[in-house]
Amino acid sequence: MIRASANDLDYLATRLHARRSRMAEHERLDELCRARSLSELGRAIFSSGESPTTIEFQRRLAQELADEISDCLKHLDAADQDFTEWLLTRFQIENAKILLRSFLNQLPLEMLQPHLIRLPSRIALEATALLTAKSLQEFAAQLPSGYPRSRLQTIIASSRETPTAFILEAALDAGYFQELFARNHQLRSAESEIIRPLISQEANLFQFQLVARGKFHFGIPTETLSPLFISRKHGDWLNAVLSAPDILSAAKSAVGIVFDELSSIGQRAESPAIDISFFETLGWQRYLRLANLTFRRSHMGVGAVAAYFGVRRIEIANLITLSESIRLNIAEREARARMLPRSEWEASHV
Repeated sequence: MIRASANDLDYLATRLHARRSRMAEHERLDELCRARSLSELGRAIFSSGESPTTIEFQRRLAQELADEISDCLKHLDAADQDFTEWLLTRFQIENAKILLRSFLNQLPLEMLQPHLIRLPSRIALEATALLTAKSLQEFAAQLPSGYPRSRLQTIIASSRETPTAFILEAALDAGYFQELFARNHQLRSAESEIIRPLISQEANLFQFQLVARGKFHFGIPTETLSPLFISRKHGDWLNAVLSAPDILSAAKSAVGIVFDELSSIGQRAESPAIDISFFETLGWQRYLRLANLTFRRSHMGVGAVAAYFGVRRIEIANLITLSESIRLNIAEREARARMLPRSEWEASHV
């Protein structure tokens, strides 16, 4: 890539600060929740055209974010480009997961196209070659080199039987975070330290969810889950989560690491019917808080870029929730209560 001038980052950060002021947050999100049709929502969000289906609306949100990340790269110097481009590679990993599930279930490429994100040619996947692979090992070998592929190949090679899609996708995610930490380490020390809590939050939420869904939902043994953690050196909190007898005990072990606190759950958390996704929401609530903090701390550095795209991900998640609420004809107040940041936990946990 072309090396950017020093002033380009100032220009980019200024532009992102301006864009941040127009995000679908607070009062604007409240206003959008009053939309009663997908067409109405689409006209409010997109500058041109409409998305006639929920799938197309959601794909367009993700595509615009991918395009936005790609567009900002030209304003960054080499180290900042390497880190930020890996944020774009998140979409490559998601495309790989879709293709992997399709490979396992022998689905044709034309069924997948509405779900795949268009990426620059340098990181785009060869979908046809992947879907026509003769084996899972061949599928993995045709992915781009790097931690995601190597983690996937290790899991495949060490398994006596074909691993489930849950295990295979977790291997790709673990490799993604491993590389993200490595690229963060290459940044200038001040920006690296500012960004690290944000990426640690997402990585730790992934690891908590790996245990929550793997152990408590699918009944996967801990010895099968352990190789999927990002680092072989598990922290005390992660060992406690692994050995916890139930999900609430596991969540209590992750307070201050994955969750800010659990008191907002109240007595509702004592119920065995509490949903795993509720804890995931708590984790993303903390992620949003850290993204806002990072955005303020970095201000005009690459930390502001990383934080901005973190907040954008939450914005898109909220808009996807809203589109689903419209599809299901969910009332405005309940739809708003399902979004981040949440203040009405009882209303949202229905």
